[in-house]
Amino acid sequence: MKQSIVLTKVNDLVGSFSSGSVAGKVKLGSFKFDVKSIFRKFVIPLLSILLFIGLWQLGSKALFNMEADYKIEKALADQGAEAAEAMKACIASGDISCQPNTLPSPSQVWQSLQTLIADHKVISADKDAFAEKTAALNAKREAEGKAPITYTGRPSFVDQIFTSLKTVFAGFLLALIIAVPIGIIIGLSPVLRSSFNWLIQIFKPVSPVVWLLLVFMIVKTMTKDSNSDSAFIISFISVGLCAMWATLVNTAMGVATVDKDYINVAKVLKLKPLQKVFKVILPSSLPLIFTGLRITLSVAWMVLIAIELLAQSPGLGSFVWEEFQNGAIDSNSKIIVAMFVIGIIGFLLDRLMLTIQNMVSFNKSEAI
Repeated sequence: MKQSIVLTKVNDLVGSFSSGSVAGKVKLGSFKFDVKSIFRKFVIPLLSILLFIGLWQLGSKALFNMEADYKIEKALADQGAEAAEAMKACIASGDISCQPNTLPSPSQVWQSLQTLIADHKVISADKDAFAEKTAALNAKREAEGKAPITYTGRPSFVDQIFTSLKTVFAGFLLALIIAVPIGIIIGLSPVLRSSFNWLIQIFKPVSPVVWLLLVFMIVKTMTKDSNSDSAFIISFISVGLCAMWATLVNTAMGVATVDKDYINVAKVLKLKPLQKVFKVILPSSLPLIFTGLRITLSVAWMVLIAIELLAQSPGLGSFVWEEFQNGAIDSNSKIIVAMFVIGIIGFLLDRLMLTIQNMVSFNKSEAI
């Protein structure tokens, strides 16, 4: 009896699909599955990822074969047929000493990621052992008013990621502190907007390298020091100055375009200037301000790599440059790992800003 009831319900469900009454949606208890939505949000992105990996694999294989043929032909031209056969056999054997150094395959990049994680575990263990070994001596030195002995070994890839994040957040905070107040002041006054527009238009497109050199001159003159703290200061100030312009422009535009009815209501309520700013102008300007902040954070993360590279700050920029100069067989794979890490972190930072914007603003923005 129960089996017949179940079969009847299944037949009814199948019939409803064939008649189009369900319209691609299946209801099971309190759950509702939208087949089209699932296909669009999950299946298509997954297929695009697989397509990307497939094209990447084909491209890396083609470049590998081109470089291998070049090495074999070069050995043939320089040393003869025997050397060419030896080179061909060496490449086929997978010997690291003769492998073509070109675009790595997805599997090679995955192996390099695992290697970097393993290196991080080893370096973390060394740090812990060093801290334990020097704990008593550092306690004695601190009691005597001396600086403790610190670990001076090379940072791991994960450590460099956190260094870059610390730098970009410090630069972003500096940009926010500078750009938002100035943007509000300029936005409130048409005279100030006209007066300082030339300054914004000139400094906005300046390269991060130029900002770095300017900050370098100022910081070195003031500190007369070249340690890692100085490199961090130079990096985050350069990032902040280079990335703040989108926030400044959007804040000024948001303040300048506040609905005049809101301003008139503030006048009727006889709000003081600061009350008018915080209760009327800022809430109305939040969508544009957060748009500027999102752009600023994206620009900050983008220019950080070049700035860290030049400032010799121990972050991802330094990691990429060191691997490029290293020229080892797995250096290209590690650079690709860093590229994906940089892109993923940039995407997550943008989603974070979008989430905060939707939490504090009445206008909800959709992810793009």
